[in-house]
Amino acid sequence: MREKLNENKAAQVGLVALLAVIVAVMFLGKSGGSSSGGETELAVEPSEALAVAAPTGMGELPTSVPQTGPLPRRFTTAYDADETVALLVVHDGGIDDRYTKLALQAVASVEDVTPIVVPAKQIARYASVTVGLDISQLPALIVMRPKSLSHGVPQAIVAYGYQTPQSVYQTIADATYKGPEQGSYHPG
Repeated sequence: MREKLNENKAAQVGLVALLAVIVAVMFLGKSGGSSSGGETELAVEPSEALAVAAPTGMGELPTSVPQTGPLPRRFTTAYDADETVALLVVHDGGIDDRYTKLALQAVASVEDVTPIVVPAKQIARYASVTVGLDISQLPALIVMRPKSLSHGVPQAIVAYGYQTPQSVYQTIADATYKGPEQGSYHPG
């Protein structure tokens, strides 16, 4: 078989094309169509069964969450105290992770905001929050709306990639917005 493959150019081209298709399917299947630096806003409920409201208004998607124990005390204390929790999941050693961590520290003095930095290897401790958000990239800044603004259903905004102090502040401002809900923009 090996000799036939080495002698037949058409078989070689066919094998290379087949391998290219397999690699493309694997790569596109894992990417899930997410974009870098984007933001996602979903409702999350830290419990054993997680209900996630689809951002397009398609309804609720039930998702089972493995029980990994309670959320860390610092997180639950801040959320129960009606503070905005800014959870930053980072990969140790990444330069964008390091700069985003510095940006979060620069904004940490904002009143009623609790910044928490978590290494990627400890993300399972926050599974009841992160699994419903489908965290796909690092760094990931997850800003939880204060309990009083989420009407009993915990909600979060996720921003991926490098963040500046201004973008961290804007994400916090978006999560704590108290005005009327903005409808979709339709030109016309």
